[in-house]
Parts: sequence; structure tokens; C-alpha cells
Amino acid sequence: MPASARLDETLAARAAPHRRRVVELLRERPRRAGELAQAAGLTAPAMSRHLRTLRRSGLVEETSPEFDARVRVYQLRPEPMVHLLRWLEETERMWAAQLAAFKAHLEGRG
Repeated sequence: MPASARLDETLAARAAPHRRRVVELLRERPRRAGELAQAAGLTAPAMSRHLRTLRRSGLVEETSPEFDARVRVYQLRPEPMVHLLRWLEETERMWAAQLAAFKAHLEGRG
């Protein structure tokens, strides 16, 4: 998948407030779906839909502990955030250069 498509998926997955809350919770530690639903104030089916979106985007991965395959534990995957961070850094450099050029242009008129 092209980098721009991965970035689009990451941004789209992070667009919903409940999914951003899930990411915040998972930054602290891996959690079960039920814990996430309770902390976010969502029903289990609603949380399932959000987790499915986060999994598809690659932001979250699902595992099961060896002792109980029925339990689903979710944790963040760093790769999508690394791509987002790179894009933000590139965008920041572009805007800094644009603003510096604009400032130089204005100061040259003075």
C-alpha cells in the first residue's frame, strides 16, 4: 500500500473521538475490549466497530492470551504513528520554509 494511502487510513481511523479515546487508553497499556468499552462509555457492539476500524488501519493489533483464546487484548502498533509523525515533520518543514520566505519578502519591501 502506498505511503499516502496508509496515512489516509491512519488519519481516517483517528478522526472519530471514540477511536482517539481508544488510542489514548492503549497508550497506557494493552486492554481487553470490555475495558475499552467501559472506559469510553460505549456498548460492546459499538466498541467492536471502532476496534475493527482501528485494526484495519493498522493502528491496533489484537492478541489472545494463551490461557483463554476467547479473550481479546488490544494494543497499539507503532508503525502507523511513525508514518504520521514523518508526514507532520515534512509538513512542518514546508510551512517553516514558506513562512520564512514570506517574512523575507515582507522585510525586503520595508
